[in-house]
Parts: sequence; structure tokens; C-alpha cells
Amino acid sequence: MEILHLLSMLCLTAFMILATYDGAYLHLWKFELFNKKESHFEHHTHTARALLFPLIVWLLFIETSSIAFFIGLAFVALDVLVLGMDAYSEKESRSFMNGLPQWEYILHLFANSFHFAALILIIATRFTIADSSIVYSTAFLSSHIFETTQLIAVTILPGAMLLGLLHLFLASNLGKQLWNRHRLKITCC
Repeated sequence: MEILHLLSMLCLTAFMILATYDGAYLHLWKFELFNKKESHFEHHTHTARALLFPLIVWLLFIETSSIAFFIGLAFVALDVLVLGMDAYSEKESRSFMNGLPQWEYILHLFANSFHFAALILIIATRFTIADSSIVYSTAFLSSHIFETTQLIAVTILPGAMLLGLLHLFLASNLGKQLWNRHRLKITCC
């Protein structure tokens, strides 16, 4: 079980690095998808996923009750649905730049692979096979590395929450106006 926790931490960390680059730098800073009419729907799907992610991390990686776990699974299912809607809309959403660049498509592929690998691995730590049945188990609580898994999850939560709130803020007219007014005063990259 400890290897599952270790691998989930590594995948979660890799996802956060790639998602921060993609979600914060590319989507918000460089391409400003929230400002593009054709990307309006894509920004909303990114906002939904950015708001779901901290909830999923809290419920699956930090919280230890079975109720929280099953609520977390429901949010994962919702996340998969929103991801499908996002992927379906990408072609039209990126028409202003002649489609999604191949390198960004590859970035999305790796980020989502790490995202779902982390979730599947942490979900696997919550189940055991008993009498030829798969049952929910609290055996993960006795894992020596589980506390480290929780620590990693708690550490990434503030940044994930901030990115979600920033997406939500930029989905509003006020957020767009403030961003557009002050964006040019900030130089980066």
C-alpha cells in the first residue's frame, strides 16, 4: 500500500507542476482565454475543474472518513464529465490561434494522465479484497507514508484554491475589466 501512496504523491506533484504552467501561465497569462469570445466555454470548463480539484484533493487525500471518500468519488466523476466537455470544445475554442498547438496538446495529455493516475492510486489505497469481494478499508490509516501524502496534499491546496478562485474571478465581467486594466502594468515572461 505504501507504494501506492508514494506513486500518488509523485503523480499529484507532477500534475500540479504541469497544471500550474498550463492553467496559470498559458491559459490565463499568455493566451488570456477568458478574454477570447470563442474560448468563453473553455474558460468555464477550466474554472469548474479548477474549483473541483481542491475539493477532490481534500476529500480523497486528506479527509479519512468513508462519507468524504464517496463524495470525493462523485466529484471525480463530475470532473471526468467536465473534462470531456472541455476536450470536445477545444477545436472551436482555439480557432483564434488556428487550433490547439501540438505541444500544448501533449502538455494536456501528460497533465491529465498524472491527474487521473494520482486519483486512481489514492482510490486504490481505500479498498481491499476480503472474501472475494472488494470492500472499503481503513487500512490506509496504518500506512507510514499516509501522513506524508496528507502533507503533500495540504501543501498544494492553497495554490490550487488560489488558481480556482482566479479562474472564477476572471469568469466575471469585473474580473476581466480589472485584469485588462492592470495586466499591462505587469511584465513577465
